[in-house]
Amino acid sequence: MTNIHPETRRFLDRAAKEELLRQKGVVLWLYGLSGSGKSTIANEVERVLHGSGRMTVILDGDNLRTGLNSNLGFSDEDRTENVRRVAETAKLLAGQGIIVFVSVITPLRRHRAAARDIVGASDFHEIYVKADFNTCAERDPKGLYAKAKEGKIGQFTGKDSGFEAPEHAELVLDTQSLSVEQCANDLLGYLRSTQNDWAA
Repeated sequence: MTNIHPETRRFLDRAAKEELLRQKGVVLWLYGLSGSGKSTIANEVERVLHGSGRMTVILDGDNLRTGLNSNLGFSDEDRTENVRRVAETAKLLAGQGIIVFVSVITPLRRHRAAARDIVGASDFHEIYVKADFNTCAERDPKGLYAKAKEGKIGQFTGKDSGFEAPEHAELVLDTQSLSVEQCANDLLGYLRSTQNDWAA
């Protein structure tokens, strides 16, 4: 790309911002089927961290699709671009020393690999929120599974569009077997293990 000159040398560096916040920037990428519990777990952990004085941001798929990604649909091409934009945003925030929770379905392994490449392997943590299609359909907190069954939603993940199980997840949170509180505690424990110079 010509005539583009990224400015970094004069900016405050990441270390200075992490020192101010007393934490390390990190991206916790929670993915799984709609209704698996991604956003619920992220919210639970964020509240604990906030109570400990930690700076956090949640990048939620539905929220992003009403703003930053409002022009994207659910074709394979649009899903790829959705992940790219979310990953670039998460990378920027982590670079400011912020603990970033991403809650996006991210159905394909290549999408997750692309997100890892953009964010950087040292900052990216793949968290699979595990629940099968039938379990999520029974929960159906947004009424999406009922609409998909009636044919009112096309390209629905797990029905019309595939979901690939993980190969490289750093952590699996099984919401079919564990409560939200147990999953949140597991995620918090994992996060603490990645940030050994502070304790939430």
